Amino acid sequence: MEQYEDYLTGKQKRVSVTLNKNTASARKTALETLTHMIEERQTGHQKESDLTLGNLIEKYLDFQKLSVKKSSYNSTYYLCNSILNIFDGDIMVSRITANFLKETLIRTGKPNSYLNNIRSRINAIFRWGYENDYIADISFLGKFKPFKDTMRREKLEDKFLESDELQKLLSGFKSKKWELLTKFLSLSGLRIGEAIALNTQDIDFAKHVIHINKRIFPAKKSIDAPKTISSNRDVYMQPELEKACRDILLFTKQESVFKGYRTKLFVCNTHGDYVSYIVYNNALKRTAERVLGFEVTPHVLRHPYVKSTTKKYEDFFQLLKAS
Repeated sequence: MEQYEDYLTGKQKRVSVTLNKNTASARKTALETLTHMIEERQTGHQKESDLTLGNLIEKYLDFQKLSVKKSSYNSTYYLCNSILNIFDGDIMVSRITANFLKETLIRTGKPNSYLNNIRSRINAIFRWGYENDYIADISFLGKFKPFKDTMRREKLEDKFLESDELQKLLSGFKSKKWELLTKFLSLSGLRIGEAIALNTQDIDFAKHVIHINKRIFPAKKSIDAPKTISSNRDVYMQPELEKACRDILLFTKQESVFKGYRTKLFVCNTHGDYVSYIVYNNALKRTAERVLGFEVTPHVLRHPYVKSTTKKYEDFFQLLKAS
C-alpha cells in the first residue's frame, strides 16, 4: 500500500496491490505497480519540470484525435512524428529555448519552406500546452521567428497553365489514365482528394452536375468530409467536362475486372483500389518537366484555366441552382 496527495483536492489517498508471494522480487514489482497506479490517477497534472517533449506531443495528439476530423488528425500525426525525428522526445519542455529550436532545425539541412511547416506545428503544440496548463510560459515563442525562404518561386495562386500548355501536357502522358485524370482536374477545378474520392453516382448527367461531398486523405486512403463546409457543393458539368466524365467511365470500366469500377470513378488497378496521390503526382511532375520544362502540381490545374473555360456557363449555372 502507498499513500499519495491528490493533485486537485490536496487530500491523502492510497492505492494498494496484492501479490501471492512475499519476496524481494515481488515487493519490487508491487512498488512499481503502485507507482504506476498513482501516476495514472494524477494523469493530466504532470509538473512542467517533469514534462518531456514526447509527453507533450502525446497529450496533444490524444486531444487532437478527439477534437478534429480524421484527415486533419492524420496530417497532424505525421507532422508530430517528423518533429520527434528531429528532436529527442526526452528533452525537458522547461529547458527548450527559441535558439535551441532554431539551431536544431537549421542543422537538418531541410528547405526553409519545410522548416516553417515544422515551426508552425511546434508553435501550435506549445500554445495548446500553455492553454491546457501543462506549460507555464511560452513567451520564448515570440523569438522563434519564421525562416526566410530564399528560393525565388512564384506564388502558388499565380501559377496556371495556358490552353496550349495544357494540351501539350495532356498529349505528353504515356498513360491514358493519367491523361484523363489531368483533363478532369483542369476542367472541373476539383481538389485532387475530391476527384479521386468520387463515386460513379456522384456524376449526375441528368442535372449536369458533379456532387462533391467527400474527399480522400492520401496517406491513409481514408474517406472524409470535404475540407470546409462550403466545399460540400455541386460542380456544373460544361459539355467538355461531361464528355471527359463519359470517357473516364468507359475507360475505367474497360480497364477494371473487379467490381471496384462500379462504385469508384477513378481506380488505379484491376482490384478497384483508389488512385494513389503520390503515384499520380510523380507522373504529372515527370511529364510536365519533360514536355513543358517545369513542374506542375495537381493544385495548379485548378487555377485560372478552369475559370476561363467555364466562364460562359456561369449564368446558366446560377439559373440551375435557383431551380
